[in-house]
Amino acid sequence: MSAVTLFWLLTIILCGSFLFISWKMKDKADLSFSHYAIAGGTFPMFLIFFTQFATIMGAGNFMGHAGSGYVNGLPWLVFIAGEQGSKIIFAVAFAAFAGQFTYNTFPEMIDDLLTRDKVTRGLAGILASLIMIAWVGGQGKAFGDLFSVFTGVSAVPIIFLFTAIFVVYTTLGGIYSVVWTDFIQGLICIVAATAFYLYAFSQVNFSFAEIGARLAAVGKADLWSFAGVSPVRLLTMFTTGCVGILVAQIYWQRCFAAKTPRTARHGLLWSGIIAIIMTMLTAVVGMIILTLNQDLAQGDVMPWFLLNCVPLIISATVFVLILAAGMSSADSNLNSAAVLIVNDVIKPFAKNLDDKQLIKLAKILTFVIGFASALAAVFASSIISMFSRAYQMAGAGLVPLLVIGLLWKEQPKNKFDMGKRNSKVTPWGARVSIVSGSVLTQVTALGDNRLLWALLISSILLVVVSLATQNTKLPQSLQSEGFTGVNSKLNGTSEG
Repeated sequence: MSAVTLFWLLTIILCGSFLFISWKMKDKADLSFSHYAIAGGTFPMFLIFFTQFATIMGAGNFMGHAGSGYVNGLPWLVFIAGEQGSKIIFAVAFAAFAGQFTYNTFPEMIDDLLTRDKVTRGLAGILASLIMIAWVGGQGKAFGDLFSVFTGVSAVPIIFLFTAIFVVYTTLGGIYSVVWTDFIQGLICIVAATAFYLYAFSQVNFSFAEIGARLAAVGKADLWSFAGVSPVRLLTMFTTGCVGILVAQIYWQRCFAAKTPRTARHGLLWSGIIAIIMTMLTAVVGMIILTLNQDLAQGDVMPWFLLNCVPLIISATVFVLILAAGMSSADSNLNSAAVLIVNDVIKPFAKNLDDKQLIKLAKILTFVIGFASALAAVFASSIISMFSRAYQMAGAGLVPLLVIGLLWKEQPKNKFDMGKRNSKVTPWGARVSIVSGSVLTQVTALGDNRLLWALLISSILLVVVSLATQNTKLPQSLQSEGFTGVNSKLNGTSEG
């Protein structure tokens, strides 16, 4: 059997298995919109860990970061430290807090606890969905690059083919199909990645010193050093990776779906620790590949290595790894994006919609978002470029509101409870902060460090405008009501 035939056979088996699981989960997902979005807040520790880990380890982490390590060298590890380390920060600082609640999305949480403003909620939903759309597009682009090198097929039809597969099985079973397929995909990732890293580092005798020496031998010694990058640039790279993750719906959604706060914290913490190690190893593998071939395009780095330097059994293992990882990230982000738009952009302005209609809208939007993501993948210059821009816009727009809003309480001694607003942030302060932060990240006149400027200015405006509008009342039509659902996890803090 040829390598190409084997890869296609593995693809068919894996995709068929996931479609079957999704079909089996269909009835549970259709029980209510809350079940479609967060499974009613019932998932145990092992499912939260594996869904979180599998979602983190997307195709971008095996394709995109290898290519970025190849191009940028050691400084790229700083971006990874921000992007992946932020999961650990999130787990420590926010996961247990979020795990107390049963909101469908984090903009809904912000609306209920902080602002009570439909416009703010809608803006937050749109910005947060950009990260999800970029991630889905990133997985499609990774598959396009992979199959293009392995089979010679044009990347464009492959991107649309896999996007269609993502869409179908995510639509069928909602968060249930996402989490149970992630369980299988997470197991595949751990086993296959371990085998791959052992083989890749055996090429340099498991020595980091040898990697540096080989890079110097091919005239790339500067990539094995942080000396050529300014501290401010390193800070920007770290912050870019960090801020977007802190407002990514997929992580909040896992917390809301967890059975208890402790389940949420432990699941996210351990998945984040393993992910940061594996992603940094992937970037270093990109530097190893650079010592072998200095003429590769960024998107071709990992496919070239698998096709030319790796035994077929290892190559097939890593192929399945990338396929499982990419599909896991894609389905999670598709589901999160659709839930965000329905729950935060549509639902607040159309309160007459029932659960059945909301689920139908979420399924329709899954198709629309999938198509938009595929188009983004076709035209994006690289996988990582898609992530970075989305991170910047959403992070600068929403992180100041999230952090300052939770710290700047009306009643400092009172804890946050569902249905009770407790923040000095005003709707106008939130609106101005969100718009200014996201827009400023795209103003090139602010230079390479515009994200830092955007965060600073957005934070200042949030406080200043909130102080100036403390007594300003919104029209009734733009005010949000408090959360009226039941928080089923307040007394379940011992599990995990």
